[in-house]
Amino acid sequence: MNTKIIVTPGQRLGFAQDYAAGSGTYVRGNLLYASVVGVKRILKTTAEGEAILTVSREKKQSAIPEEYSIVTGKVIRITPKEAVVSIMVVGNSPCKEDFQGIIRQRDVRATEKDKVKIHDSFRPGDIIRAEVISLGDARSYYLSTAKNELGVIYAQSVEGAAMIPISWQEMQCTKTNTKELRKCAKPF
Repeated sequence: MNTKIIVTPGQRLGFAQDYAAGSGTYVRGNLLYASVVGVKRILKTTAEGEAILTVSREKKQSAIPEEYSIVTGKVIRITPKEAVVSIMVVGNSPCKEDFQGIIRQRDVRATEKDKVKIHDSFRPGDIIRAEVISLGDARSYYLSTAKNELGVIYAQSVEGAAMIPISWQEMQCTKTNTKELRKCAKPF
């Protein structure tokens, strides 16, 4: 059975000592990461027999967000009342077209909605997983991260290092151990 593994930018793919970095990937430290949305592939084409890890974009119809679908996107802008997200993946299908979503302050989490601060939940550049709660207006879909498994799945610290979640509302820099506030997605 040949299953396709869809990956998003910043997603860890493997160790640099096991694979050569191919198109759609980059190396940071001793790890390989995806630089584009697409399908992870392993090729054995180097003269030494070394496996090359690539991420290639699919050539099929673009996915379109629908109500209740889970999307993966990148936070492109925040305001005091909302975060604007560029939707990259719907379910497991990469988007070829640009779709924009908005996470309103009241849709960040399920409890204490009036205490939510957007800048404490998301930052521009964060990769998030969210649910489409309505088709919104002509420009944007309305998204929610209120469920435990939704929220930030990848973030970089001020230093540019990857961050790891340490609680549902904090991430820690892997380089400096500095903590930053985020609405973290609970890992599956």
